[in-house]
Amino acid sequence: MVETLVEEHKTGAGYDNLKVERDAPLAIVTIDRPKVLNALNDDTIAELSRAFGELGVDDSIQVIILTGGGEKAFVAGADIVELARCDVQGGMAKSQRGMDLLFQMESLPKPIIAAVNGFALGGGCEIAMACDFRIASDKARMGQPEVALGLIPGYGGTQRLPRLVGAGMARKLLYTGDPIKADEALRIGLVEEVVPADQLMERCRELAARIASRGSLAIATVKKAVLIGLNVDLPSGCAYETTQFGAGFASEDMKEGCAAFLEKRQPNFTGR
Repeated sequence: MVETLVEEHKTGAGYDNLKVERDAPLAIVTIDRPKVLNALNDDTIAELSRAFGELGVDDSIQVIILTGGGEKAFVAGADIVELARCDVQGGMAKSQRGMDLLFQMESLPKPIIAAVNGFALGGGCEIAMACDFRIASDKARMGQPEVALGLIPGYGGTQRLPRLVGAGMARKLLYTGDPIKADEALRIGLVEEVVPADQLMERCRELAARIASRGSLAIATVKKAVLIGLNVDLPSGCAYETTQFGAGFASEDMKEGCAAFLEKRQPNFTGR
């Protein structure tokens, strides 16, 4: 029975468009539609929301890696077949579903690392920007090409991209729709690291393990504090940090962390 459950976790049983692998304290979510370069359709958006919801309440999982199936794409964009069928109301509904997913990812108490293994265009770039940080393969290509379809980004690209790379650079990318290579994405701050393609998942696993060795309660609080701070003025953000810093002294993890430091040993955090 245990072997069956492990196999289900590894193959992502219950999903048509994803693979979800649990290897506690890590989980890997793979958008698995390689024949269409992992294009985001409504079903995939719904499955991603369900997967993140399930992983968010799984106490054995502390860090999530999000990547794309196959060797060519992280997510090459939206499903154009679906887009072509939309009217005004349908377009707004599609945008809202994507917005809801990305806000869900940002508010998840567990870090999400984007392993950008290939094309991350349109909705793919947007979903990568909603992750906590991005590690890119040297083969990755990123951009917001929606203007080539006579559209604008619909999953927050006009809002998150300027926050990451600055208004001028964001406008250049948004107005031209031109994709950029991984080294340029690193230079402008769209990704945090570029590694050879064959080392991408190894590097992401290494970072995930490093994060998982820290206090998960503190990590969740840091994630929330950063998100709040990006949307309020500096004094308000600092005030929130002060309250959460104080609250940390009531946690078992704080007591364990200090004890481990003084006793010169590795801490055993419990997330409480």
